[in-house]
Amino acid sequence: METSDGIRHRKVHVNGINMHVAEKGVKGAPIVLFLHGFPELWYSWRHQILALSALGYHAVAPDLRGYGDTDAPTDFHSYTYGHIVGDLVALIDELGVEEVFVVGHDWGAVIAWWLCLFRPDRVKALVNLSVAFSPRNPKTKPVDGLRAAYGDDYYICRFQCYIRVDMKFNEPV
Repeated sequence: METSDGIRHRKVHVNGINMHVAEKGVKGAPIVLFLHGFPELWYSWRHQILALSALGYHAVAPDLRGYGDTDAPTDFHSYTYGHIVGDLVALIDELGVEEVFVVGHDWGAVIAWWLCLFRPDRVKALVNLSVAFSPRNPKTKPVDGLRAAYGDDYYICRFQCYIRVDMKFNEPV
């Protein structure tokens, strides 16, 4: 499907899920892969898609695993960095190129850092907005570290919810 601004929408099967992709640009042009933040979608990049495609790039913005029109597996174990980076590597394969320019924002920036760490061979260059690289501290759960640094009102901490554990909904993340 193509919208009035020429952005094409399609689903691709990657890494065991169906991923929604919004894109515009000439096939064969250098690809810029845009990774959205939380709780956003491809739509956050609509202006950049139009601008970069007008400059001759093929701009691609997926809805990441669990967001928008991309599949959301029910098992929370299906949302590791390995799974999400695997989705992106499979998307790059589906696009028919060896490497892409990557632009990430917020959660998308975190994923972009991990993509660069796990598969530097697939990234030509990286631009991240609002999130500096922060190596994982194996002694602290990520949300606990964010809560300690920024408090309970930090948006990631506020969005934590209860997960189903042994048929109960009373175990916090």
